[in-house]
Amino acid sequence: MKAEHPGERFLTVLLSPQGRMFDQKRAEELSAEQRRIILLCGHYETIDERVIGELIEEELSIGDYVLTGGELAALVVIDANARLLPGVLGTRNRPTGIRSATDCSDHPHYTRPAEFRGMRVPEVLLGGNHAEIEKWRRRESLRATLMKRPDLLATADLSDEDREILEELRMSCKMQSEKCKLQS
Repeated sequence: MKAEHPGERFLTVLLSPQGRMFDQKRAEELSAEQRRIILLCGHYETIDERVIGELIEEELSIGDYVLTGGELAALVVIDANARLLPGVLGTRNRPTGIRSATDCSDHPHYTRPAEFRGMRVPEVLLGGNHAEIEKWRRRESLRATLMKRPDLLATADLSDEDREILEELRMSCKMQSEKCKLQS
């Protein structure tokens, strides 16, 4: 039985490389948690096993690497959860348009000015055609995922159109790769 303070309920979490991998799904679950959350973290080493056995309900890890302490891991958990709470990002409700961290990579973002050091914002983004902008964003998101995080494609929620775009991108990459070999 985990210890609780009289009159209050807590979820006590230890940040530990031995814990369950912290991911977007767990962040969403924690942001909906009704109990207060206490994050414990050791420094250099973990905490006493007797404390773990008595107080800890869950262990979370933010990755397969070792830090000098759990403070940074706690900040990651706090930030990932806080941004899901109504009002934290300046809106009354939960933020909209949040892509799943296990979905595809984000599309490129551009700000003003439209030209910076000779580099221009893609014309499609300046034209005002929202349907074309969304198509461009999805294509670029798929391109970024294919190039940087292809592992996400195995579990991403892809439409038939997404699969066609990916096949075009793969063919384009293959052709560019062969072109590079010919030029060498």
